[in-house]
Amino acid sequence: MKKPIFRGAGVAIITPFTDTGINYPELGRIIEDQIAGGTDAIVIAGTSGESATMTVDEHKEVIQFAVNQVKGRIPVVAGTGSNETRTAIELSQYAEKAGADAVLVVTPYYNKCTQKGLIQHYTAIADAIHIPIILYDVPSRTGVGIKTETYVALSKHPNIAAVKEANGDLSAILRLRAAVGDDLVVYSGNDDQIVPILSLGGQGVISVLSNVAPKAAHDICQLYFDGKVKDSADLQIAYADLIDALFCEVNPIPVKVAMRKLGYAAGPLRMPLCEMEPAHEQQLEAALRNHGLLK
Repeated sequence: MKKPIFRGAGVAIITPFTDTGINYPELGRIIEDQIAGGTDAIVIAGTSGESATMTVDEHKEVIQFAVNQVKGRIPVVAGTGSNETRTAIELSQYAEKAGADAVLVVTPYYNKCTQKGLIQHYTAIADAIHIPIILYDVPSRTGVGIKTETYVALSKHPNIAAVKEANGDLSAILRLRAAVGDDLVVYSGNDDQIVPILSLGGQGVISVLSNVAPKAAHDICQLYFDGKVKDSADLQIAYADLIDALFCEVNPIPVKVAMRKLGYAAGPLRMPLCEMEPAHEQQLEAALRNHGLLK
């Protein structure tokens, strides 16, 4: 069995921007609050961190900052995906040198490569580094999904350890688990599917919810691991309204707004992301109040 990089809820952490760059003091504060809240891993420079809007230098700097801030207390997973294989290799090698525990590599977007292309892409990255890779399957964003037979091929590489599965298809995840067994660790990529994926042998979630409710996301997983399945499911259900609100517009717009409401200097969204519609912002605020996160 390949060893999980973490068990539980890893936060797909936001990046607090200023008008000219990254607000590193505030990012440090957010990381500290996440660790204090029980988060099981920091996932830096992912979709929720608006990595697609970062320069390469910013991308590298934010990875190094997160590793230095965490100081080995919990794992740091660095988002290093790109639709260009050489860039993904460069970022992944940098993340390894910086001290990240693993990298999260999304399927190449826009190019819409074939399954053969996916195997070649991921194999080239895995051959270039010595830390584990978490595949990231999110076809709604990238236009290409990872098929079961591709998972089987990739699972044979010793550095390809896990998958963040955000295709929303539990039947496909069942087939994945049946095909690869313990040769790939599975993490939920959707906060509304944590318990269902745990029930299929998943080891946790890479979570947007964790930004605003780290203890709740952690507890959903831990209760399940402790054999308290009903309590875990009940907690997942109780947070359905907040999960829905966090995805009422494209991620990470709502979570960035939510973090501002919670008192963090989350800063602006980078274009082409824009501010929320007023009705959605009201929905988000109501859900935060419902869970005692806003007074």
